[in-house]
Amino acid sequence: MSTTARAAKAPDTRGPVRKLLTSFGFQILAALVLGIAAGLIGRQLGATAENPNGLSATLDTIGSSYVTLLRAAVVPLIFTAIVASISNLRRVQNAARLAGQTLLWFAITAFIAVSIGIALGLVIQPGARAGDGLEPGEPYAVGTWWNFLLGLIPQNFLGIGVSSSFDAEAGAVASTVNFNILQVIVVAAVVGIAALKAGKKAEPFLAFTESLLKVIQRVLWWIIRIAPLGTFGLIGSAVIKYGWEKLASLAWFAAAVYIGLALVIFVVYPILVRAHGLSITQYFTGVWPAVQLGFVSRSSIGTLPLTERVTERNLGVPSSYASFAVPFGSTTKMDGCAAIYPAIAAIFVAQFFGIELNLIQYLLIVLVSVVGSAATAGTTGATVMLTLTLSTLGLPLEGVGLLLAIDPILDMGRTAVNVAGQALVPTIVAKREGILDEELYNAPREGLPFADDSGDDEADAVAPEPATAR
Repeated sequence: MSTTARAAKAPDTRGPVRKLLTSFGFQILAALVLGIAAGLIGRQLGATAENPNGLSATLDTIGSSYVTLLRAAVVPLIFTAIVASISNLRRVQNAARLAGQTLLWFAITAFIAVSIGIALGLVIQPGARAGDGLEPGEPYAVGTWWNFLLGLIPQNFLGIGVSSSFDAEAGAVASTVNFNILQVIVVAAVVGIAALKAGKKAEPFLAFTESLLKVIQRVLWWIIRIAPLGTFGLIGSAVIKYGWEKLASLAWFAAAVYIGLALVIFVVYPILVRAHGLSITQYFTGVWPAVQLGFVSRSSIGTLPLTERVTERNLGVPSSYASFAVPFGSTTKMDGCAAIYPAIAAIFVAQFFGIELNLIQYLLIVLVSVVGSAATAGTTGATVMLTLTLSTLGLPLEGVGLLLAIDPILDMGRTAVNVAGQALVPTIVAKREGILDEELYNAPREGLPFADDSGDDEADAVAPEPATAR
């Protein structure tokens, strides 16, 4: 069993009004409502994606700045967390089994999700109900199996890449720094394994890594505390930029996608939770802060710090396992982007172009969704996964251009489901392996989604021995 010592909490003397106002969930919901209101005001003032005004520019700056803060912490978080978790594997006897169970449940849930997507595509027939005025266009990114394999090879120590473009009119060069998260995981895993093999000589390095991880987690705590502010900017900017009128010509397609997402997160996931003897209410209250942030930020990577924290602090998954499973899931566990969406979208494209799919092609959709979602890690985005699916089926890639207009609106729901699944699988596996802290899982959800790290310091003073899994 997993054992985690926690310091006793002081009695909560806050009144009901103060409890509500200081609740993280309430703050996020309030920010959502205020953001929608601000976005609607911006649209009434004439702001659009093409013609922004002062309000829309302010909302966009607030939202994008918050996502930038989250993403800035991703690389050091993943590197230190994975190295530290691998170093802890020497205390865990069933590490290989945990990894195998994680991959198995990734595949099982992906299979269920893609099956739902195919069924909805066949029943709703979104391609046959498409509105007028849709014009095929070339996708801006194309996913291939070859790119995925090449993406596993680190370009440098942390998979950092810099792309530059020259603006002839302005006479300036613009550079963008990006990172391949899958390469970061590969590098961190190799370093962690090497440290294990080095034995006692690597102890100072491992101690430094664990200390650095604590520092990074404290920084993340500060960033997540201002999540309501980021939510306000993100949702307000989304309302101004995209608006719901863009759903008009693709209403049936959008409805099919959101019905599929709702079935997965509100039906499939609860069934799996209950089947493992866990409380559905506790699962949703535990994971909901990360789901909310994923919905408004549209980024599993940007939400990763909070997803990992709620998986450990709310759902009771041991840190040594969660620090591996959640970052790995953020690149390969995407039931929204890599299962439901490409299944319905592929059927939509086939129906729109009048192409009849056969049984083999439907099986290929399932295969690509179950084993191919990692192919999006090299670039990113559901569009890459969709182009991979279409190219595997031999369908016209121009069909991707039909769906780009409403992709941001769909991406909010897709990311929310991704995040929920990335927390679900580690919880299920931990429960099956007997390492889930069920006392923590069933604990009341009070205030913020997890305690300040100062609580860790108090707990360490009480019980300095690290948690172990047997």
